[in-house]
Amino acid sequence: MMRGVVIAGTGSGVGKTAIATGLMRKLSRRKTVQGFKVGPDFIDPIYHRSATQRYSRNLDSFMMPKKTVRDVAIYGSRGADISIVEGVRGLYEGASGKNETGSTAEIAKILGFPVVLVLDSTSLSRSAAAIVNGFKAYDREIDIAGVILNNVSGSQHETKLKDAMKSADINVLGMVRKDPESKIPLRRLGLNTEAAFNKEKMDRVEGMADSIDTDQLMDICYGPDTDEERSPYKIRDSGLTAAIPMDDAFCFYYRENIECLAASGIKIEYFSPLKGDPLPDADIYYIGGGHPELHLEKLSENRDFYQGLKTAHEDNKVIIGECGGTISLCRSIRSGDKVYKAAGIFSAEFDTPGERSGPSYVVARPTKECGLFDKVVRGHVYYYSTMNLGSESRFGFDVLRGTSLWLGKDGLVSKNTLGTCMYQHALSTEDWAEKIVERCE
Repeated sequence: MMRGVVIAGTGSGVGKTAIATGLMRKLSRRKTVQGFKVGPDFIDPIYHRSATQRYSRNLDSFMMPKKTVRDVAIYGSRGADISIVEGVRGLYEGASGKNETGSTAEIAKILGFPVVLVLDSTSLSRSAAAIVNGFKAYDREIDIAGVILNNVSGSQHETKLKDAMKSADINVLGMVRKDPESKIPLRRLGLNTEAAFNKEKMDRVEGMADSIDTDQLMDICYGPDTDEERSPYKIRDSGLTAAIPMDDAFCFYYRENIECLAASGIKIEYFSPLKGDPLPDADIYYIGGGHPELHLEKLSENRDFYQGLKTAHEDNKVIIGECGGTISLCRSIRSGDKVYKAAGIFSAEFDTPGERSGPSYVVARPTKECGLFDKVVRGHVYYYSTMNLGSESRFGFDVLRGTSLWLGKDGLVSKNTLGTCMYQHALSTEDWAEKIVERCE
């Protein structure tokens, strides 16, 4: 049986990530905890993995069918005592103001999990109870089983909140005192990835959970009565290899995309361009996003990485770049007054930082130029850069919804190399790896 809880916020910035991560780390000391994140997000799952030592997964009802969301949750929870799902924005925010698609509330319904609401109680007392009552009344199908009050200023504030919350008829699982040091620092693409591996910072967020009744939290957890552990991937035995960079420059990947490749019998080899690793010999190169713009000097020194990609392209090997990975496949990257050479597979030049785009959901249909995919895919974009395209650019996708790279197009194409600004989700389509394997064969 899968047991879990959704940690949802009344809005963004209420401390939901720090509290969810702190709870995961604290509970992981005596339980096996599986983390999940609602929506298209790469950085929060890095925190979850640091806290639990298990890969966290994204649950997104816009990018995946509802049944697939449930399958991913069950599959990912194998061997776990409890699943903790961190929500996105406010509990009821989704892809549209008209319905619940993509919202934390919808994920809670799909999984059959109760919700614990995180509320920033700064300068609130009776109003906190009114907010909780409003959230409970908005959708009676959602079981809001508890609340955690964050940013409590002191004992007097705590007493007022205790008195006020009696009118809300809800379990108050904890009151977390205001502590500026426990906040996870922000960076322009989201949370700071490097802090995920900072023990002092992780100890601090775990300390936020000290005032939360974790035994009571475990008591209110429940979920669907199922023993299903069906793999959501197409299984084949290709005997291929894929090289994937994994460091602070390239760390944004949907876990399901990598597992989808592995399920096709593709051996995964990780390497770090930032550490000076050369490009491994492989059939497929999957270059994800991250923060290459913060490491341009060091990446430019690893010419074996860039030159290796250019040679692999000339040898017709499969190369897939996403966002920051696509930047590295272009001719050059401009940052301020300096221009850094990249792999030179595409003639485009990137300016970073540049125009902001995202986060935005994307639906894209492959064009005839795209040899690696032949079905409509879903994903998201989130970038701070401007691309100056070459006149000979060819595109692999028509963008049906969301932000495009250029006039409704995405996915630069050259031979068997595809570079997109969007991050595709492998489980948004049927058999994502099929054409990739065919190309290699």
